[in-house]
Amino acid sequence: MKKLRGFDKLIFVVNSLMAFALLLSYVLPFMAPKQFAFLSVLSLAVPALIIINILFGVYWLLNVKRQLLLSLFVLAIGYTHVFSLYKFSSSKNVDDSQNISVMNYNVRLFNVFDWIKDQNVKQDISNFIAEKQPDILCIQEYRPDAEVKLEGYFKYEELSGKQVKNGQAIFTKFPIVNSGSIEFPNTSNNAIFADVVKGADTIRIYNVHLQSLGIDPTVEKLKNENSENLLKRVSSTFKMQQFQTELFLKHKKDCPYKMIICGDFNNTPYSYVYKEIKGDLKDAFKQAGNGFGRTFDFKFFPVRIDFVLVDEGFKVNSFKTFDIKLSDHYPVMAKVKLEK
Repeated sequence: MKKLRGFDKLIFVVNSLMAFALLLSYVLPFMAPKQFAFLSVLSLAVPALIIINILFGVYWLLNVKRQLLLSLFVLAIGYTHVFSLYKFSSSKNVDDSQNISVMNYNVRLFNVFDWIKDQNVKQDISNFIAEKQPDILCIQEYRPDAEVKLEGYFKYEELSGKQVKNGQAIFTKFPIVNSGSIEFPNTSNNAIFADVVKGADTIRIYNVHLQSLGIDPTVEKLKNENSENLLKRVSSTFKMQQFQTELFLKHKKDCPYKMIICGDFNNTPYSYVYKEIKGDLKDAFKQAGNGFGRTFDFKFFPVRIDFVLVDEGFKVNSFKTFDIKLSDHYPVMAKVKLEK
């Protein structure tokens, strides 16, 4: 610090704060929101903290200052966090006749309230799914709509609501032999499951939609948000997500089959709920994706809150995030192979 001039001293102070915040975020997945609600909110900012610390490192490198070691050290400690944000390798794409294609998509009620000013959204979503032909399709914020034609699938759906019936749905090209819902109290969110038969194997498919944060990601709306009220609301939501996760895990524990978990967790890979749900499962993006893996249309930094997780008995042969803006979420699809 002694050799730094006024402006650089200020930069280093801010750098130190950002590095400490990122360092603190590394323990967040182990801190239950019910006990550390306000701290857990920091998990939403981890992508931004990673990017900021990289920028600080570049700044000190260009200025040939040893202060670059601070962010470099913190980023190195949390390299797994960095790779959860961005995959540097090319996307894996292994063609195999035994591949099962699994798509997850939050369709935001097929744009029923015209959030996107385009009358063709429903048809475009139908056409997109028909073109990709996933073997398994998990949809959040689903509603039955005569204009949305998803043909050639067995279906299980669980709906609630009075004026607009909506919920979660699982579409599969494999016969469904068992299905059900894990109800989350005091919310329209829930988790559903379907046991499907592929050849001699039975596979459990879960579709999980955890409590929404209720944040409008547009710049104008965020400017008008009271920061204290926003923090309280997000903290309360994280507590609900933990409770919902506990209900889900209780059900998951009794599953006798290899499983695929899809869903919109409304939280990041740096969160407590993600760590708990993932457990020993494989994250398809980490296994075979590339780039930022952004799944939610947030204006400020890339956010990944939609996931495909698979049992250790599956090999992940590809993963792709599709850059189509027909919802506030982007569809993702993995191709997995069940290994004997």
